[in-house]
Amino acid sequence: MVVPTPIAVAVLVREGLVLLAHRHPLRQWYPDCWDLVGGHVESGELPVQAVVRECLEELGVLVHDPQPFTMPFNDPTLDMPAFLITRWDGEPANLAPEEHDDLRWFRPSELEGLNLADPVALPSILSAIAATTPQ
Repeated sequence: MVVPTPIAVAVLVREGLVLLAHRHPLRQWYPDCWDLVGGHVESGELPVQAVVRECLEELGVLVHDPQPFTMPFNDPTLDMPAFLITRWDGEPANLAPEEHDDLRWFRPSELEGLNLADPVALPSILSAIAATTPQ
């Protein structure tokens, strides 16, 4: 039996936009597609701690109050809790160019047809944007 690899991902949302990172085309797994920021949960680390660390390492932002967020993923080799994040210190920047070759804020209408790492996550991403956007 294969034990899934623990990964934690961040759904950063502001002003009706979600932040996605374009995975470098030379990445071994999920190359050349758009994905949420995140990474491996290290030994002895909780997923929420991993997502805070990954946002600091990859984006240079200190996130506040990450909220567990239900998001399906198709890859059975990954255990991937997601966290909705609406508050952080700093402006996200690509501090991991070997992992991502672009960062971009997307409107919901721009997500349809986008080459996502796992398209099954799209409805959850859209609901995260809608839930945090004032009507």
